Amino acid sequence: MSHEIPAAVQRALTAIDAQDNDAFVAAFAADGYVDDWGRQFRGPDQIRSWSENELIGKRATFTGTEVSTPGNPLTIVTQVGGDGFNGPSHFTFDVQNDQIASMTITA
Repeated sequence: MSHEIPAAVQRALTAIDAQDNDAFVAAFAADGYVDDWGRQFRGPDQIRSWSENELIGKRATFTGTEVSTPGNPLTIVTQVGGDGFNGPSHFTFDVQNDQIASMTITA
């Protein structure tokens, strides 16, 4: 990747690679949220449930990950694989105080 990825985002990406739901959830702020194509999952319990059902629980993989918009918020584009959604996606991360405040998934 050509641009620096904030530590909190890197922790989340590493957790996805390791299929570690606890580490993924821990990358988020207590009031953080995931916005999955307009559906919001706020707080650790909802993020954990979402990930168990739609990300790590589906053995998601990210390949060819690149920063498409540097800064904060930062957007990466990646090819998603696994047992759920497969295809290209954009993930936009807002980082506050070294934790993910939000992760928004779009086409």
